[in-house]
Amino acid sequence: MKSKAGAFWGKTFSSLKVPNYRLYFTGQSISMVGTWMQMTAQAWLVLTLTHSSTALGLTVALQALPVLLLGPYGGVIADRVDKRRLMIVLQIAMGFQALMLGLLVVFGSARFWEICLLAVVLGLNNAFENSARQAFVREMVGKDELRNAITLNSVTVNAARAVGPAIGGVLIATVGIGVCFLLNAASFAAVVTSLLIMDRSALRPSPPSGRASGQLREGLRYAARTPTIAIPLAMMGLVGLFAYEFSVSLPVLAERSFHGGAEAYGFMTAAMGIGAVIGGLFTAARGRTGLRPMIIASVGFGTAILVCAFAPFLGLTYAALLFVGWASVSFIAIGNSTIQLSAEPSMRGRVIALWQVAFQGTTPVGGPAIGWIIALTDPRIGLAAGGASCFAAAIGGVVLARRYRRARPPKAMQLESPAPARPLPAGASVS
Repeated sequence: MKSKAGAFWGKTFSSLKVPNYRLYFTGQSISMVGTWMQMTAQAWLVLTLTHSSTALGLTVALQALPVLLLGPYGGVIADRVDKRRLMIVLQIAMGFQALMLGLLVVFGSARFWEICLLAVVLGLNNAFENSARQAFVREMVGKDELRNAITLNSVTVNAARAVGPAIGGVLIATVGIGVCFLLNAASFAAVVTSLLIMDRSALRPSPPSGRASGQLREGLRYAARTPTIAIPLAMMGLVGLFAYEFSVSLPVLAERSFHGGAEAYGFMTAAMGIGAVIGGLFTAARGRTGLRPMIIASVGFGTAILVCAFAPFLGLTYAALLFVGWASVSFIAIGNSTIQLSAEPSMRGRVIALWQVAFQGTTPVGGPAIGWIIALTDPRIGLAAGGASCFAAAIGGVVLARRYRRARPPKAMQLESPAPARPLPAGASVS
């Protein structure tokens, strides 16, 4: 039993054997706790100022709009420049954004339009930082540990989702919303320091793509003709549009369906984060990629969301959110790993940028749409719409995979463990 347990944990954390990644992982873990504190505080601040689910959806949409408009170009930039240096500059900028928001709230001068403006500023940073950050992971760990590192990154995000909102809820109730923003500003020092002091000689930088016209179009064509990139992108686009709008649906669910406050919302988000950490650890140990696992994860994600949406009491909602978090991190990690392992190094930044557009860039449409659905009906219906989108994505994934298979020779198809730059190698089926 000890040997099996040791093997499991060894596989689960294998990428942490790389010193640079271990250093980065530590800094990022601290920073992500602050990020989730800010997300919780911002949602509650907007709801407190406006008492409107539509306004909440608009704020989320404005933060994601730059990712939709500029995210693909951010991928082009990530392929051209030193990713570590770009990340340092943008992480510092995000720290200043959090500081400005915190000072506005602490001094009692925060207005809704100011929150919206700063949300756009943060979105501009995200549009360029997301691609560089995710592509940089492979430069730290190499191809062999990439699956594990991507999954551990998701675990980090969701562990922070468990800790950050819970801390944020307590801080909001005790010392005020502004402190959450100020602590998040300070947390960026951890990840910036990790980037500055890591061993640059141990990195495996991708060759810069150089400046040339048509690089964005080239990336789009490359993604479209590679099934193990195109299909995950399409699935994430649909799921990201409706299912991941938890920052819109959960605060209203806590307030209106269960008559709770910031603490209830914080614990909802924390429960989802705890489930994601548990699920992420199992996903990291198993290391599966491909279309079939992603389709299965999409079905599980939709099922968990629907159970949560119609749970009659708060305790069952917390329990359901554990499984929502589990399925959520599995879906993201499997899809992200699949497209990164399928992409050529010179295309990785652009491919990851398209993934971020599908994940976050759809929020300018999905956030207000979910807010509008909630305003017309009920927060449970808004949450259930996300669950339905997961089932639609799973069905769409099966249909698209079969269409690609009919259009290509059988030996060109595979749904598991894609090799870089080879569309769906031999022997797989979605049925």
